[in-house]
Amino acid sequence: MPPKTSKKFATAFRATPSAKSPEPSPAPLRAAASDTLVRIDLDRQRLDLYVDGRVCGTWPVSTAANGPGEQEGSECTPRGEHVIRAKIGAGAAPGSVFVGRRLTGERYTPELGAEYPGRDWILTRILWLSGTEPGRNRLGRVDTMRRYIYIHGCPDDVDMTVPGSHGCIRMRNDDLIDLFDRVEAGARVVIEAHVLGQSAPERILGSRLARSE
Repeated sequence: MPPKTSKKFATAFRATPSAKSPEPSPAPLRAAASDTLVRIDLDRQRLDLYVDGRVCGTWPVSTAANGPGEQEGSECTPRGEHVIRAKIGAGAAPGSVFVGRRLTGERYTPELGAEYPGRDWILTRILWLSGTEPGRNRLGRVDTMRRYIYIHGCPDDVDMTVPGSHGCIRMRNDDLIDLFDRVEAGARVVIEAHVLGQSAPERILGSRLARSE
């Protein structure tokens, strides 16, 4: 089945072992015209999903062991405004292994992990991110998409809430499936560090986010 295009600059891919690795072009991007926001708090190691200005999901994550940063080769998690550039893996079984955004036909087990102890496991689903701020997280040596920064699943024994990735945002597999099914390609993603107080979500969404006291 050919990939479906759900937004002008955002593509959803159904994972099949024989499918070509998707390589979206770096054409100008814009966030989808929706009321959905994914907010990733690097300090709290937490991902919040907002719909119509209200939190409708909260999950623990594990971001880069090297902390926040945008430079190519830094293995840091980029900050700022992003969109979900592509959804990859719809229908794949939990624990399915991806390499280069393609299914390998493997499913993760502790035995497989022991066989390949140095492998950076990308499991279950992929939400491929693209920056929308030229010079900060888009184009040149700070391009989030070309750095292959994803929200993706990981082995169950990975310690959530503790930074440990090579730049991506790791989630528990069941949590990722839940998030994947609730968001569309093109949805806004904001990644922030040093967020203080409850005013940060209001600053992200502006007047469209109501206070939730």
